[in-house]
Amino acid sequence: MTVSLRTLDDGAWVSVADERRVGASELWYVAGICACPVADFVVEGITDVAVDGRTVAAETYGTCIRCGEGVSTDPVPVGRLVAGAFEPLAAGAVRVPGGADGGRQVSPASGTSGED
Repeated sequence: MTVSLRTLDDGAWVSVADERRVGASELWYVAGICACPVADFVVEGITDVAVDGRTVAAETYGTCIRCGEGVSTDPVPVGRLVAGAFEPLAAGAVRVPGGADGGRQVSPASGTSGED
């Protein structure tokens, strides 16, 4: 099964199968992107999206609202493809950006799909 992935509206959205699924202005908890143990990262834009296995990841830029540092990220997981359908990560999940592997989720919250 083929699922289309792309950014829309000048990096405001990640589109999965032609639906806006993940957007700028979201608050994510992301480890390893600034001096904070876990950044409170406000996504200001999405520069690229890709899939590695079942994990959908996006390269982003934004600001940690704890320390104020502006950051561009390696691919950060935003969800998974399960049986051809997109399942977003839970809002409380801690995300870890990755290089070529697309990153991972380290603390799956109840009701999420969990880690690869």
